Amino acid sequence: MNIAKQVVCLGGGTGTFTVLRGLKQYPHLHLSSIVTMSDSGGSTGKLRNDLRVLPPGDVRQSLIALSEEDDLMQQIFTYRFEEGDLRGHNLGNIILVGLEKITGSFQAAVNKVSDLLAIRGKVIPVTLQKTDLVAELEDGELIFGETNIDEPSYNGQIKIKRVFLSPKVQANEDAILALHQADMIVIGPGDLYTSIIPNLLVVGVPEAFQKTAAMVVYIANLMTKYGQTDGMTAVQHVTLLERYLGRKVDVVLWNTRKLPQQALKKYAAEKEFPVQKGVFPRRIQVIEGDFLSDDAIEKSKADPLKRSLIRHSSQKLAGQLYTLLYG
Repeated sequence: MNIAKQVVCLGGGTGTFTVLRGLKQYPHLHLSSIVTMSDSGGSTGKLRNDLRVLPPGDVRQSLIALSEEDDLMQQIFTYRFEEGDLRGHNLGNIILVGLEKITGSFQAAVNKVSDLLAIRGKVIPVTLQKTDLVAELEDGELIFGETNIDEPSYNGQIKIKRVFLSPKVQANEDAILALHQADMIVIGPGDLYTSIIPNLLVVGVPEAFQKTAAMVVYIANLMTKYGQTDGMTAVQHVTLLERYLGRKVDVVLWNTRKLPQQALKKYAAEKEFPVQKGVFPRRIQVIEGDFLSDDAIEKSKADPLKRSLIRHSSQKLAGQLYTLLYG
């Protein structure tokens, strides 16, 4: 019988959701998801601005990913209104915000929803303090707000010089504890500047990475992101990540399966292209393999105009991470 291991996933959005859904299938893993708290777009952004609450969107996705409740409960937390004053709002976000107002604590709201969804593991907001993401471009311009960085209205070919949080915020103590106790920390996949690095800007998080004995694994992105990582290789992704981590990455998972041409055409129209590998230093263990979602490939054949079809496979990633832990 395998000894239970502590696995921490760090990021936000669809990438973290994908990894958690796969790892959840291994019952003796102790899972924690540390989630970015600087989201400012869509339903999350509206609720945050109107009600002065912490952003619920990325936390909700991790809660759903780890849920072992029936399909109806998961549908409740994923339902999006399509008409009326609530158009564009997600019901799960509204429930989290309502519980935060009732309890007076976002952490208490997360804990309550964790019980409702019977999650396997723990979802941890990286901070419980309000903050915004700011990007400084190479020409000196400052871009305020995660959504304005994620969907640039400025010239996206001007590279980001650095990102920072305004104001500075302290890490959630539960996040620090999870990082210290982890056997493996999985970073990504996800947008480097808006899903991953914001976690590393929180005071206390880089220090925890520098002290942890955990194996740090980065799942390399499949596609570049316009305005963030144009033309960057996987090696350059890792170099930038290590700069904010303050330590080295141990392992990189790199997909070698050919990406579907039908979907690539749509991405190219939005100035996003396959990430090239580059030459990794020998100190990093690079594990190559087919980590692509078969379902996404089939959908791209049926509907080549639909976006977000090139994705990792939950099962393939989880299988490889499990092998790293126990193999």
